[in-house]
Amino acid sequence: MVEKRIDELIKIINEADYNYHTLDNPTITDQEYDKYLRELFDLEEEHPEFVRADSPTQHAGGEVIDEFKKVSHKIPMMSLSDVFSEDELITFDERIKKEGINPKYMCELKIDGLSVSLLYEQGQLIRAATRGDGTIGEDITHNAKTIKSIPLKLKEKVDIEVRGEIFMSKKILEEINEKRKKANQPLLQNCRNAAAGSVRQLDSKIAAERKLDSFIYHLPNPEDFGIYKHSEAIEYMKRLGFKTNPNNKLVNNIEEVIEFIEEKGSIRKDIPYDIDGIVIKVNDINDQKKLGYTAKYPKWATAYKFPAEEVLTKLIDIIFTVGRTGQITPNAVLEPVIVAGSTVKRATLHNEDNVIAKDLKIGDIVSIRKAGDVIPEVIERKLERRTGLEKDFEMIQTCPMCNEPIIKKEGQVDYFCTNENCPARRIEGLIHFASRDAMNIDGLGERIIEDFFNFGFIKKISDIYKLGQHRKDLITLEGFGNKSVDNLLEAIENSKQNSLEKFIFGLGIPHVGAKTSKILASYFKTLDKLINADLEELVSIPDIGDIIAQSIITFFANSDNIEEINRLIEFGINTEYLGKDIEINDNFKDKSFVLTGTLENYSRDEAQEIIESLGGKAVSSVSKKTSVVIVGKDPGSKYNKALELGIEIWNEADFINKI
Repeated sequence: MVEKRIDELIKIINEADYNYHTLDNPTITDQEYDKYLRELFDLEEEHPEFVRADSPTQHAGGEVIDEFKKVSHKIPMMSLSDVFSEDELITFDERIKKEGINPKYMCELKIDGLSVSLLYEQGQLIRAATRGDGTIGEDITHNAKTIKSIPLKLKEKVDIEVRGEIFMSKKILEEINEKRKKANQPLLQNCRNAAAGSVRQLDSKIAAERKLDSFIYHLPNPEDFGIYKHSEAIEYMKRLGFKTNPNNKLVNNIEEVIEFIEEKGSIRKDIPYDIDGIVIKVNDINDQKKLGYTAKYPKWATAYKFPAEEVLTKLIDIIFTVGRTGQITPNAVLEPVIVAGSTVKRATLHNEDNVIAKDLKIGDIVSIRKAGDVIPEVIERKLERRTGLEKDFEMIQTCPMCNEPIIKKEGQVDYFCTNENCPARRIEGLIHFASRDAMNIDGLGERIIEDFFNFGFIKKISDIYKLGQHRKDLITLEGFGNKSVDNLLEAIENSKQNSLEKFIFGLGIPHVGAKTSKILASYFKTLDKLINADLEELVSIPDIGDIIAQSIITFFANSDNIEEINRLIEFGINTEYLGKDIEINDNFKDKSFVLTGTLENYSRDEAQEIIESLGGKAVSSVSKKTSVVIVGKDPGSKYNKALELGIEIWNEADFINKI
């Protein structure tokens, strides 16, 4: 089912974005991430009616952590699309030439660090912020001021924002780890995580001791300074006093881009800081404007990612973990090995079929790869290294946590624990309930929930709302104190006011994702009406199929679930929909809309919300199934495609009139 697969991909990618960009704890490989993202793009292109507002194709990845003040970026900090081969580079070049552009390209080393925005008024640094989710970042001014390559005062009294990368050099990492080793402290694993961890320190003394560095590479509004070439923007920022990368090179064509990549790839290990690829940008600013943007990426730039690094190690054991839905996952336990600067000890093996297909045995010498220099995966066993002492892989028959039988449903590759009271499932369910897309309880993260579960403070969801009874015990725990406990209890109290869709999603009903929760909440308005809905009514709702409907019926037919919901209601959880009602308008009902260009009276998000509130769907790409393209100032190629396909076009005045 296409919609189900899209929902699965969005969940996988959003979780990966959160773990990588916010927690600095990547959980899937770059290779897997790129595969999932490409599959999602393709499915949404073919089925724009299923495009969700929370799809990672609609926004850039990433999220704010609450220890720091939140900062809004007036101009979004977008991420870049990735390419992995010479053929993909040529395709990128051909796509640009089809727009009538004969580009020169600026080639830049892709530094493996942390993106930063620097804001100056009258030449004085007033704010430094991380990229965050692209729209909202974190204020790290106090730490940025400790970085000597970031000027506190520019050579001219200008109001300007510039963007670049904060990083740690290989030499500094070695020096720090040498000191930490002597002090019996844990070693910093790699330059990127060390840099990210340093700028997220509340104490700026720690950041100062880390001797971070920076390169500035982007001026978001060059035309305001009379600049119409990216290379000229780099020179201008250099004149102002910023450190720019001396390895940048302006080239004449894609062939010279490929030569630059080969040259830098061959000396990559000799470069004093970590790089994981080469960024390629169209140099002419007017050409950049003409090419425009997708929802997530600029069309005038891309990042070539270097091939993955592989190393050999021993597969010591295969262990099993249990997810929120009861899914059983085999995991490789490896002899520790350094891959691309990180010590690798574990890697997911996904499922039984994958282990069998790769013919893995405990004791095998296996090749490990970190695609894109991020997360490890087991590529293959080295058959020639077998000694005969290896042990065959055996799939377990019972849950590793509760010892209840596990089953594999027909047509599925994964096994599931059927015990709804399995400790592992309960922990994962608690983590899901408190997560950002569900009840969004700040301070109640994965590790804290695991600790609270093991200490006996939280065994079921309703126990979260009884944590105040354990306040005296909580403040004695490591990492807690009066203030942090008060903040947590306040966040728990605030979560009671969430709109119904957050609560529905938090309950963890199988097959009911964030989008489906919103549909259900806006349709039924109250939880009580949803609980009492029958199968016929549920399947009559757009986007609610038989599988989802039956899952909802089954969930609410369980008396334990109803008892827990009643307990939550007693604690004051809101069970009503607080969002805007859908007021069906025949100009929008059951139609799909694409926005392109800049609207004067509405932001992109506001326009999309209006479309959806009137019964329409806002999608990101133009296809034959698109009903209307709404055109603002400086529209991109979507406008041209709409003309080519003969799709109805509205300007902003038309849009307002139709509303």
